[in-house]
Amino acid sequence: MNLNEIIKTNKNNIKSIIRLITKSDNEDLEQEVYIKLWKNSEKYKEQGSLKSWIATIAKNTSKDYLKSAKYRYEQDSTSDDFVLTSIKDKKKSPEANVVAIERRKRIIKAIDNLKPKLKETIILCEVYGYTYEEAAQKLKCPIGTIKSRIYNAKKELAEKLEDLL
Repeated sequence: MNLNEIIKTNKNNIKSIIRLITKSDNEDLEQEVYIKLWKNSEKYKEQGSLKSWIATIAKNTSKDYLKSAKYRYEQDSTSDDFVLTSIKDKKKSPEANVVAIERRKRIIKAIDNLKPKLKETIILCEVYGYTYEEAAQKLKCPIGTIKSRIYNAKKELAEKLEDLL
């Protein structure tokens, strides 16, 4: 496996995944993905597509980054309302901040109103960044059940939050 070729071929895909998950261009994360590819190249089994293996590494690296930043931030706060009101964005007006806070509250409420199994699954996968495999192990159910629950939860959330999309 020629790492230089792999990087050249997948660079834009890796950048896109990082940008999609972190909402920013992050060269440090990109480098971290390349390092993980290099360190784990011998672990790659040619059973699945190389592109999806690389995408999984980029996705998990990005989610780990968000979890660590989120963890540090949550250590400084104690309640949901405090977290929501203390989020500052220097580019936004106070009105835009109020709209953003209301939007977050609606999303949280919509997730809270899901059926318990859908709620549990969507929180594990989308909030805490578990892979479907990890969620299936944690919830002691087949991976197909996890996929189905994620699909149904997203469908229900899309209907409830249609005006936000």
